[in-house]
Amino acid sequence: MTLSPPPAAREPGELALTASRTVAAGRDGGGGDTFDADGSTLPPDLLAQIRRIEIRARRLASTLLAGDYRSVFRGSGIEFAEAREYVPGDDVRLIDWNVTARMGTPWVKHYVEEREINVISAVDLSASQLAAGPRSGRLGVAAEVCALLSFAAAFNNDLTGLLTFTDRIERFVPPARGPRHVLRLVREVLFHDDPHPATDLAASLDYLSRVLRRRSIVFILSDFFDAGYEQTLRTLGRRHEVVALTLVDPLDLDLPDVGLVEVEDAELGGRVLLDSSDRGVRRRYRAAALERAEQRCATLASAGVDEVELRLDEDYVAPLLHYFRRRAALR
Repeated sequence: MTLSPPPAAREPGELALTASRTVAAGRDGGGGDTFDADGSTLPPDLLAQIRRIEIRARRLASTLLAGDYRSVFRGSGIEFAEAREYVPGDDVRLIDWNVTARMGTPWVKHYVEEREINVISAVDLSASQLAAGPRSGRLGVAAEVCALLSFAAAFNNDLTGLLTFTDRIERFVPPARGPRHVLRLVREVLFHDDPHPATDLAASLDYLSRVLRRRSIVFILSDFFDAGYEQTLRTLGRRHEVVALTLVDPLDLDLPDVGLVEVEDAELGGRVLLDSSDRGVRRRYRAAALERAEQRCATLASAGVDEVELRLDEDYVAPLLHYFRRRAALR
C-alpha cells in the first residue's frame, strides 16, 4: 500500500491513500475500444462508467433536484414581456405612461425573469485528487456531481460548461445546452491526458474571471489542498455565484493503523517510511488535518463563498440537497 500526503501538508502524519488511475490506464488497453461522437477512443469500461453515471444523474436531477435547483439558481436579470391593463395592487412605478396615454386607462409593464444561466463545473485534476481510499476516488465522485448538476441545469434549459485544471488550465469546455453535451463534460473529467501533478487554484479562478462574460454559477470541485487563492476567489465571487464543493476522503482526517507504510508526496514527490501504529503520529495527523480544514473553511468564508463538504465514504446527494433547500428557504 502506498500513502501520499496532500501538498499543503508536510507533517509525517498527513497522508492519503493513492488511488490507481484506472481510467487513464484504459487508453492503451487491448481491443474493444469504442469511438464517441468526436472520434475519441473510449475503452468499454469507461463507456459503462459514463452510462452508469448518466442513469443515476438523470434520475436524481429529475426527481430530487428539479424544484430545488430552479428555486435557488435564478436568472441574471429580468426582461420585458408585455404591457397589460393596470389592476389594483400593481406597482405604480411600473405604469407605462406612453401606452396609458394612448389607451386612456392605466397600463403597466410586465416583466419576466430571464431564466437562462450558465452553470460551470471547475474540476481539480491534480495528483492529490487521485489520493483517496474509496474505489471511485475523488474524480469519480467529481464526475457524478458534475453530471448531476449539469443535468439539473439541462432540464431547466440552462447552459453548462467545464473547466479542468491543475497548476495550469487543462481544458475549458464553453457552456452549451443539452444532455449530449453533459455526457461530454463527464467524459472530460474521467478521460484525459496525464495532467500536471500540482495545484494552482488561483490561476484557474483568474482564468474563469477572464473568460466568463455573463454572470454564471461556478461549482469548484476540489480537495482545496492549496493556498494563496483567497483574493482571486473573492474577485470571481463579485461577478459570479461561486460554490465550493470540497471532496473529503476519510484519510484526509484520520490515519489508519496499518503499521509501517511508505509515504509519498502526491504532488511534489519524495518518500519516507512511517510507523502508522504510533498513537502520537496518528494524533498529530488528526490535529494537522483539523487545522487544515479550519483554514480552508476560514478562507472560503472570508471570500464570501458557500462550502458543501462531500464525503467520499458517504452519499454525496444528501449534503447537496440540504444545501439547495437551505438556500431556497433563504430566498
